[in-house]
Amino acid sequence: MAIINQKPSVVTYDTSQAAYYADGNSANFGNYQFVSLIDIIKAFQVVYVGEGKLIDKASKTDIAFYAQRALAEMSFDTFKSVKAIEIEVPNTLLMTLPQDYVNYTKICYVDNSGIQHPLVPARVTSNPTNPSQTGTIGNENFIDAAADGDIDLESESDAWARYKALVPTENQNHDYDYDDDIYDANIGQRYGIDPAHAQINGSYYVDDKKGFIHFSSNISGKIVIVEYISDSLGTEAEMKVHKFAEEAMYKQIAYAILSNKFNASRASIVRLKKEARAAKRNAKLRLSNIKISEITQILRGKSKHIKH
Repeated sequence: MAIINQKPSVVTYDTSQAAYYADGNSANFGNYQFVSLIDIIKAFQVVYVGEGKLIDKASKTDIAFYAQRALAEMSFDTFKSVKAIEIEVPNTLLMTLPQDYVNYTKICYVDNSGIQHPLVPARVTSNPTNPSQTGTIGNENFIDAAADGDIDLESESDAWARYKALVPTENQNHDYDYDDDIYDANIGQRYGIDPAHAQINGSYYVDDKKGFIHFSSNISGKIVIVEYISDSLGTEAEMKVHKFAEEAMYKQIAYAILSNKFNASRASIVRLKKEARAAKRNAKLRLSNIKISEITQILRGKSKHIKH
């Protein structure tokens, strides 16, 4: 997008189609649907702050802080700021969490046809802290401590090492002896079984504290896609807001600033709170991207005659 006029406080752009495609910079493609956080902060300072306006006085630092907080909060449940990363799982069965990772939404592996197969979380195991126990007193093992008092920790716990060494079906089953009372007591319990315990796709364990995702042994060498939520904070180019949610950002910033002012009137705070909620609700509806034709197609797919 070519800059055609620039003044100390005003920058205008040539938004013609010729200039848009002539730049050859694919990073600009589709950017018209977004507004940068810097532009939102500048516009808010001009429109909302000043004598006779909603907020009589507010520093640019305060506005920037509340703008970033609003961006982070709305990224979790309004913007649906979901990113995806694809890796080939190494022999270590470990993946480092992305730099801007907050939480995951889906983890799956891709087969040779490009079809995604969901993995399930390993809820029956974990990777606890494993201190080294090489120190001995008599015949007993004790936890080692370095000279500075820090405890030596192993990189992986025995619990997870044993779990990942097995294939998924072995992870989910128990070592039943078919001639003992334990087996007899569990006959028929596959009825109503949790689907997570009846699959062969594989499993994973997210170690938030250490910053890794552990995969089961059958995932080694496969392509895995991790979809995760980010807070949208980063460089100036990365911090942007969809135009459907621009008004919600202004209302959220105004409510946050006014609610933290000591002398702000209660009536103004309550009014802004209601407006912020309404604007956020409208943004969610707009960003839901519901299309009548797609809903119709889904309903038609469900309207099938059930044979007896």
